[in-house]
Amino acid sequence: MSGLLQGKRAVITGAGRGQGREIALAMAQEGVRVVVNDLGGATDGTGADHGPADDVAAEIKRNGGAAVPSYDSVADFDGAERIVTTCVDAFGGIDILVNCAGIGAPSKVPFWETDKETWDRLIAVNLTGTFNTCRHAAGHMVKQGHGRIINFSSPAWLGMVAGGYSASKGGVVSLTTALSQMFEMDGHAVTCNTIIPIADTRMSPRRGAAYHTRQYEAGLLGRQIYEESVDPPGAEHIPAVVLYLASDEAADVNGQVIGASRGRVALYSRPKEAKGLYKDGVWTLDELVRRFPSSLGQDLPKTVG
Repeated sequence: MSGLLQGKRAVITGAGRGQGREIALAMAQEGVRVVVNDLGGATDGTGADHGPADDVAAEIKRNGGAAVPSYDSVADFDGAERIVTTCVDAFGGIDILVNCAGIGAPSKVPFWETDKETWDRLIAVNLTGTFNTCRHAAGHMVKQGHGRIINFSSPAWLGMVAGGYSASKGGVVSLTTALSQMFEMDGHAVTCNTIIPIADTRMSPRRGAAYHTRQYEAGLLGRQIYEESVDPPGAEHIPAVVLYLASDEAADVNGQVIGASRGRVALYSRPKEAKGLYKDGVWTLDELVRRFPSSLGQDLPKTVG
């Protein structure tokens, strides 16, 4: 035990299995009092089961830690409030929020065959669920004068998976960035960062080497991420990064997008304008036809069509 997190109070969503479970256990080992939240549903968000949250909470208690199970869905606004309130009522406040809960979508369905129900469910859990818990935790953190929010996204935020999954995970990054800037501008000692993990869990994409090879050859994946996507490391590689971001040692780390996988901790660049064309007045179509290819379009990758 490092002592850096001793006595802290945390809500961890999606803590019944996979990465969330590993994070909950690691937090508890560091002396954090944990609300183990998990709806216990399937990977597509359907169904519910108290077992996963109960099992992790019981394991923490057997090891001498403090834990309370929670079964509400993050996708429900009032349910998310109950998740946060559980921590406040049980432990007197909330210092850490880790949004690990998420669902996936059918991997072989083309975007143009995606049904609205799938889209709505992905956005509701992955993006709105993150908003819901952040919304209810932020007020407590601002009032008490400190807090750490760590939101989980995915490499798919870069657009590697078409449809609702990439949209939801990209939205998590944008939401996290916005919250971090708000906290900083208003002078609150609350940080908000994004984790981009690669780990072998039941949510890991099982598309096979051929799919990831196509992505790699198209320039959508770097070599290490490609190799780890084909052979993902265990979830035990993720908690240390989360523990660091949750500690006082990371007080100056805010609004960052951090990759984590086998032996890798990486910082993603933040979007900014790369280059531009400027003139006085309104651009015409003819001007852009003449100027765009030799300036802005000069280094763009070739596409089909």
